[in-house]
Amino acid sequence: MSYLRTDSSLLVDLYELTMAQSYFNHRVKAQATFDLFARDLPKNRSYFLFAGLEDALRFLKNLKFSQEDLDYLERLGFSEDFLTYLGKLRFHGEVWAMPEGTVFFPNEPVIRITGSLIETQIAESFLLNSVNLSTMIATKASRIVMAAQGKGVYDFSLRRTHGVDASIKAARSAFIAGFRGTSNVLASKLYGIPAVGTMAHSFVMSFAKEKEAFRAIFGTFPEKCTLLVDTYDTREGILNAIRVAKEFKAKGHLLKGIRLDSGNILKLSKMAREMLDVEDFREVRILASGDLDEYKIKQLIDGGAKVDDFGVGTKMGVSDDSPSVDVIYKISEVSNQDGIFLPTMKLSEGKVTLPGRKQVFRTFDKKGFIKKDVIGLETENLGEPLLKRVMQAGEVVYAPISLPTIRETAAKNLHALNRAIRGLEGNNPVPVLISPGLTKMIKGLARELKKRQTRVSKKT
Repeated sequence: MSYLRTDSSLLVDLYELTMAQSYFNHRVKAQATFDLFARDLPKNRSYFLFAGLEDALRFLKNLKFSQEDLDYLERLGFSEDFLTYLGKLRFHGEVWAMPEGTVFFPNEPVIRITGSLIETQIAESFLLNSVNLSTMIATKASRIVMAAQGKGVYDFSLRRTHGVDASIKAARSAFIAGFRGTSNVLASKLYGIPAVGTMAHSFVMSFAKEKEAFRAIFGTFPEKCTLLVDTYDTREGILNAIRVAKEFKAKGHLLKGIRLDSGNILKLSKMAREMLDVEDFREVRILASGDLDEYKIKQLIDGGAKVDDFGVGTKMGVSDDSPSVDVIYKISEVSNQDGIFLPTMKLSEGKVTLPGRKQVFRTFDKKGFIKKDVIGLETENLGEPLLKRVMQAGEVVYAPISLPTIRETAAKNLHALNRAIRGLEGNNPVPVLISPGLTKMIKGLARELKKRQTRVSKKT
């Protein structure tokens, strides 16, 4: 469930509707298939982790123009007969998609949608928006989880994400990728993600003495208290945490953890662990936060940092080093006047698209790692098919998948990437091949399209 309203059919780029009116005037009965895919891998990436399908399907299922929407479109100059048509429009098409949590690679369709040309065109903007944001965050978050090497990672990104809806989707996408919880209480409520949090420096500063602040928060939440120890002097903060922890231990309450949010985390975590262990607080966990990402976490772990958990905010929540995915939505076949689907493709230099109704096939090596993917025609059989039917005749046709199950799918997919592909440098992507059948279609169709356009040019 998304927090912001995502059932408004006006959540489209204007040109979707101008094209739709022209389709209405000239090709109202035409059917089409569109593919949603990512064109290129960003720097230092060797895979994508798919997320955003749930919101995409909800948009399609709820596709409907309200009277208020139609009144606004009338003011934009759309014709009365077209607006009457839109007032009755619903999505009646078919959708195939990879399950959320699936690892995928450039040019592979993650969503394939077939329906009326008008319906499928209007769906473009929302589907791209949904998949771009959620996949971008899920991919970034998965890299952070792998860098943490089994240590806990938590989402602290709410205050830095690009908008309210983005914060909700970031929490969901990060949980899919393996984060263990979120500070975002609304996301916790909506998706059942464990809610986590500690305290702010302002809380400590609102008391005359640091130790008084620690006593206050520990007394309020004696069973789940983590103390922020770096407001003034970190060593003294750790000592104060130990002093207060001893007081509460005598009452039967154990300190859960301390948080380091600034300074040399590597050095401070080692000092903190030693100080805690000497005082027999070996069970107290050390949480690190403060502008962390996969690279800094790797450096900390490689340096032997005594950190048990990481709170990651800004650089995950906006995917700082790769703030977008080059997602594309392109038509791959369209029906003629007799209702027969004919493949089509874009021939622009550097932006050639793949024609026809396609499937993505995956094969694995003997160790269970992904060996290669093949993009082929849906009639071919070249490995495990990744695209599953998720909507038929405008209705969702697969059983709802819980977020924990999607998370398990992601973990399984990420585990199927070999060590080189999981590296942070992104130098070893999985081979993605084009099948013989699709290759033959591409060559023949390219020749035909060039001839067709040449004939048109000569006539004009």
